[in-house]
Amino acid sequence: MTDASVIRYHALRVMVGWRRSALVRGSFVLNVVFALYVAVHVVAPPRLLAPRAALTLLHDNLTASPEPADYSAEGDLTPDDPSESPAPPTPAPTLQEKVYPDLHTCHTPTLTARPALHGNHWVLYNYVPADTQPACNESVTYTTHADFTFLDNVVPLVERWRGPVSAAVFAPGGDFNSTLRTVAFLRTCRPMVAKHVTFHLFFPSDHMPTHVPPTAHLLAQRPSCSAPPPFLAAHTYKRAHNLTYPVNIARNIARRAAATYFVLASDVELYPSLNFIPFFMDMMGRQDASRAPAPTRRVYVLPIFEVKSGLRPPATRAALVRMLKRGSAIPFHKFVCPQCHKVPGMKEWAESNATDSVNVVMVAKRHPPYHHWEPIYVGTHLEPLYDERLTWEGRSDKMTQMYVMCVLDYEFHVLDNAFLVHRPGIKRHRRDRHRDLLTARQNTLLHSKITPELHTIYGRRGLCYL
Repeated sequence: MTDASVIRYHALRVMVGWRRSALVRGSFVLNVVFALYVAVHVVAPPRLLAPRAALTLLHDNLTASPEPADYSAEGDLTPDDPSESPAPPTPAPTLQEKVYPDLHTCHTPTLTARPALHGNHWVLYNYVPADTQPACNESVTYTTHADFTFLDNVVPLVERWRGPVSAAVFAPGGDFNSTLRTVAFLRTCRPMVAKHVTFHLFFPSDHMPTHVPPTAHLLAQRPSCSAPPPFLAAHTYKRAHNLTYPVNIARNIARRAAATYFVLASDVELYPSLNFIPFFMDMMGRQDASRAPAPTRRVYVLPIFEVKSGLRPPATRAALVRMLKRGSAIPFHKFVCPQCHKVPGMKEWAESNATDSVNVVMVAKRHPPYHHWEPIYVGTHLEPLYDERLTWEGRSDKMTQMYVMCVLDYEFHVLDNAFLVHRPGIKRHRRDRHRDLLTARQNTLLHSKITPELHTIYGRRGLCYL
């Protein structure tokens, strides 16, 4: 073997030994790594994501669109640009978004005539339907009540309201036919009544009319508009049989039958200010006046006024304020029951600027000194109904509902550019012995029976009084 061969032989042995040593070392390292992996993942298994978080992470990974990195000339990632403006703040939710998110999903019922037994009263719902009916989320229904002798008030009411009216009419016995003639007269001679007013007739089961014709028969009538209106009749079946007026049954019938999301439950002699419906619906698109972070139970109050007899009721707030300054208009029931309609924030109301909108001027609770307050307001079908055991003659017929709303901690949002004005004539207290007797009986019912029931059902709350 030459010297060169010897050198190659020893070099080959060194190379083989080195490779064997490297393989041994690599195998050892792999064994160590595997042992660590087993220790970490078997002895201490990794924390699992919650199912919802895991799905979210998976969705994000699958749907994310990776953007290419932006490199500078030096090859580094470009830092954030300090000149970029921050993201704009999230706008506050509107009143509708915060409090009435279901407004645009409400259902608009058809005005189909249907009879129903309501306690001991028969009700003919939608007996004479209005010719038009807006969608439930587009308007506010004025719900009201009367007997036929008060239906002349429907004309100025609907001329101002210009929207849906749901009217419950008490028509016992022979008053039923007088009611039909009055409704036919108003629909024929006052087209806005036919367009907007839906009439529901009701009567006690022991004072039935002799005949109930189909609705089509009434709609086909065309009475003479030059003849004396039927509502001027002096004789009534109700008066002849000494029947009391079931005011709260009437209120509940009219409100239940309303086909819109929002309702204004009021009396037929109270005429609204002009343009209320578009003003109110526009307010739904603005911010909530309540400071509460979460939605609260609330209603929207329209202050009520009276004007002297012979004067035309004001249609706008500017005209009303002028009449208040002259003394030809006064707060409602100022000489009969001033505490019943003492509205919080009336100073601010009178001094606020007139606008072409409706805004909340005051958010109040029915707490002293307003614990006898009987406001009329816009609400929804979720507000408490009226106690049907109470009659108009017995007075205090709305007090139970107001007490319940106080216990439920309602907010009363007083509106600035909206009001109701009573049919002209200042009301003054007149002694009526028969009515005083009925009032005493109703007060006994209120305090001995109804009040304990309300305490049982709703509980009590400080500063709430019946």
